[in-house]
Amino acid sequence: MDQDAFLLGGELPVRRIGFGTAQLTGSGYWGPRGERAEAVGVLRRAVERGVTLIDTADNYGPGLAEELVAEALHPYPADLVVATKGGVVRTSASAWHVDGRPERLRAACEASLRRLRTDRIGLYQLHRLDPAVPMADQLGALDDLRREGKLEHIGLDTITADELEQALSLTGIAAVQNRFNLIDRASEAVLKVCEAHGLAFLPWFPLANGALTAEADSALAEVAGRHGAGRGQIALAWLLHRSPVLCPTPGTGSIVHLEENLLAAEVRLSAGDMERLDALAPGDVAPELPA
Repeated sequence: MDQDAFLLGGELPVRRIGFGTAQLTGSGYWGPRGERAEAVGVLRRAVERGVTLIDTADNYGPGLAEELVAEALHPYPADLVVATKGGVVRTSASAWHVDGRPERLRAACEASLRRLRTDRIGLYQLHRLDPAVPMADQLGALDDLRREGKLEHIGLDTITADELEQALSLTGIAAVQNRFNLIDRASEAVLKVCEAHGLAFLPWFPLANGALTAEADSALAEVAGRHGAGRGQIALAWLLHRSPVLCPTPGTGSIVHLEENLLAAEVRLSAGDMERLDALAPGDVAPELPA
């Protein structure tokens, strides 16, 4: 397996730069962002360019992003892994709540199967742990779905290192999706657990919700200039170099931006580059939204 690939769940090979679908929906992940045909075109181009991991969620739209994935890519290529999420319920562009009741998770997964036009989801992620429901019950519901063949691997979104260790004591976990980027490394402890257990870490907001592409910091600009690359490309390359388990899935509604993001896999940062970038101080990031 080369440095640009990862074995998800120890068995599904994926390119380490995937594609996230949140940006195909409108503000607050509510409704459409632009023309449907444009979103479909971006998804198709991503796969044409070698993307093998598509990350989506039932609450993007809600439901819209999954429908777009199916419209663009079904029947799915044999090497494509479609990951989706359930457990967060959107009621408006600015309102959402967590619902991890086993019956709700089952209903959410089965609805995603219908929208994605598939009988099995490669990676199904619990979008948030529900503090009102025992973790064992939430993961037990996903285990039941896995035994029934409706999902292949289980992932977790926005958890602590202690929660991840607890989850691993209950069932097999293939991936984690926490916020992590060049200027927000609060999930370092979670990353270490992922490395120890060989779990994929899919960092959300890998470009700090656009802050890094606008950042004029001299270190980031200096490294970018030396490589003839954009700041966003360097930020993604830093993730790829930072740990072999990091698999960013940047999203965009633009084919031009998609092409730029994918070129980050070709950037080879030196030890000096990494030292300069590692020294960047964490900065403010956008308010949390369901990733």
